[in-house]
Amino acid sequence: MKLVLDHLVVAAPDLDAGTGYVAELLGIAPQGGGAHAAMGTHNRVLGMFGGVYLEVIAVDPAASAPQRPRWFGLDTEAVQQRLRDGPFLLHWAARVERPADLTLWQSQYPERIAAVIPMERGDLRWRITVPEDGSLPSWQGEADSAGDGLLPSLIQWDVARYPGVSLPRQDLALRRLSGRHPRAELLRQGLAWLGADHLITLEQADGPPELFAEIDTPQGSRTLR
Repeated sequence: MKLVLDHLVVAAPDLDAGTGYVAELLGIAPQGGGAHAAMGTHNRVLGMFGGVYLEVIAVDPAASAPQRPRWFGLDTEAVQQRLRDGPFLLHWAARVERPADLTLWQSQYPERIAAVIPMERGDLRWRITVPEDGSLPSWQGEADSAGDGLLPSLIQWDVARYPGVSLPRQDLALRRLSGRHPRAELLRQGLAWLGADHLITLEQADGPPELFAEIDTPQGSRTLR
């Protein structure tokens, strides 16, 4: 099974800061979106060519604290520390397309795929993998390794008009998704097992993990990081 790149996740200390960061870099501001009551977050979105979209996400100050840790590691000290320096490209999600079923797949490999939780907002319904502690996905192979945002969350849309289809496609195209990680080879094994190794290029490098998205814009190529 080959996965499809669904969307990029830009974490922000607040939505206005994240929107401004993306607008300054790409020339177009994310809009719309909404709240995720179960996670205490909210977002704005931006459609691109190829059915890929960009999501700016932040803790929703108007929401009640969720009964579980927020997704994408937003409650962790590591992510919170990075957010003190402003918005950044935190993560990405890969789409599981029918006839495959994400819930069934996860039940067959619970040690390798995080729990699947149902989500909904307005007319949208989807399922997404979120570890119980809210952390970013890790690889439970021959040796364990934190993915640090470079391994994707898995998502399956349960409606025909999901954001990759319904959002207006701006004059933006993802050219390349890449990352650096001190245990890149181990993460490549996890990506290959998932069927996502064709979606991202990983480089072995010491230092903190990094995620990059090279995006073609009317003003030329820009790198979201």
